Amino acid sequence: MGLGPRTLEKLCRAVGRDHVVWDAYDLVIFERDASIAGALPDAIVYPANVEEVAAVLEIAAEQQLPVVPRGAGTGLSGGAVTLRGGLALSLARLRRIIEIDPKRRTALVEPGVVNYDLGLEAARHGLFYAPDPSSQKACTIGGNAAENSGGPHCLYYGVTTNHILGMEVVLSDGSVHWVGGEDPDRPGLDLLGLLVGSEGTLAVTTKLLVKLLPTPEAVSTLMAAFPSIESASKAVSDVIGHGIVPAALEMMDKVTIGAVEAHYKAGYPTSAGAVLLVEVDGLTESARELTAAIEQILETDDAFEIRVAEDPAERELLWAGRKGAIGALGHIKPNYYLHDGVVPRTKLPEVLRDVGRIGEHYRLPVANVFHAGDGNLHPNILFDLREKGIMKKVEKAGEEMLRACIDAGGTLSGEHGIGLEKNAFMPWIFGPDDLAAMQAVKDVLDPSGRLNPGKIFPPAGQIEPKLIARSGVASEARWW
Repeated sequence: MGLGPRTLEKLCRAVGRDHVVWDAYDLVIFERDASIAGALPDAIVYPANVEEVAAVLEIAAEQQLPVVPRGAGTGLSGGAVTLRGGLALSLARLRRIIEIDPKRRTALVEPGVVNYDLGLEAARHGLFYAPDPSSQKACTIGGNAAENSGGPHCLYYGVTTNHILGMEVVLSDGSVHWVGGEDPDRPGLDLLGLLVGSEGTLAVTTKLLVKLLPTPEAVSTLMAAFPSIESASKAVSDVIGHGIVPAALEMMDKVTIGAVEAHYKAGYPTSAGAVLLVEVDGLTESARELTAAIEQILETDDAFEIRVAEDPAERELLWAGRKGAIGALGHIKPNYYLHDGVVPRTKLPEVLRDVGRIGEHYRLPVANVFHAGDGNLHPNILFDLREKGIMKKVEKAGEEMLRACIDAGGTLSGEHGIGLEKNAFMPWIFGPDDLAAMQAVKDVLDPSGRLNPGKIFPPAGQIEPKLIARSGVASEARWW
């Protein structure tokens, strides 16, 4: 629809003319995030502080413009897609690490701070920030909070919500509020818990107070190769069943191993049907004892090769292969569609067999790389977008894989959020009353429904889940 000259002038006065973009060619870079959906914004706005964020939201309220907060664009559920046009509100300029307090073990940061950069700064004080998504070197703390991101180490340390102590947020009317704080047992409603994971649908975050942890004295990382996904899955259940909760417990299947080795040479045996990457940390003696106990369990479960990283360089290489696995899949096909359904650990073999059968049915290669310890699956459907009619097959396969997770007693998302790509499936797990209660909360905080519209909640009037066809063409996408 485009923005009128008066609205553009107001935005330019609010944040500076150099920080408002509305040329059609320049908007294309903000058409999508890391998902497969796309829609052009009418303008991109780059505020530099909370005052400018508030001013932009006030202008948007006056003009009834949709506003979609955006971090680094690494989200995988379409959460940053400007589905109904309006403003893409980039928080890239809010990137200060305002303070690290080693005594309180906290950091006060702006939302545009890159996760990895916070980790580097915290390390100077003998501390670390635990949530570590695979996109850690690019994703931002604000985006992590919006999606309640996880990562390999969330098995032991918990996801983002377990590490956010407080936030400064701006509501859709431009009002600024602080929620949460350092007190461990704050009375009243948990507004912080409500906002973390709300995917930009309730407020725009402008500051975050996060918890830091002491760097472990020792870290032990081991790689174990198995003849099949079934034997590796049994090993996962057996490790947890013995009362051992590693810092991380990750799995990759044969397809993924081949792609990773072609790119990273991480040392994963290409003959393996599956590889587990296991990490424990803590005091030196306890880490050594846990590693030995885990090795014994894995050997009993048919691991035919077990290797413990001998130094930090080898550990980093093993993790580089895991965290770079999705990018390495480009050796097989140029495009991928990634989901993150969650299932009970004991159902991993069953659901993974279903995922394989679905891929075979649609003649689509599927690579599995996932957080096995907490049953958070990441089936990557590999395809070539240039193939005519391929998207319909890809999306139907993805829908059936999510359905398999739900049928096994799981849920729709472990860390990527619902966004645009899974909102039509919310009635699979929530009844009408549940969804109405959620919508009522949004109506209070965002009464005009302009903050990240079309995300999380099923399309208006939908009773039964349905597949939403997506062409990836911005002009068509606005009318989904």
